Amino acid sequence: MLKFFAFVQVAADSLRRREEGQTMAEYGVVLAVITIGVLVALTALSGGISGALDRVTGILP
Repeated sequence: MLKFFAFVQVAADSLRRREEGQTMAEYGVVLAVITIGVLVALTALSGGISGALDRVTGILP
């Protein structure tokens, strides 16, 4: 996981140093990183989300 964050930091630094616009490939990489981050967050929180939904469905008639 540490290597992933190092990769993201290097990619962000290289994007900041350049003055020309981003290409479609770079937008794709950014979208992939965001998607992976969301999936990791949802996986980590899945137990809490499931428990909250179970409590809500238990309250409803």
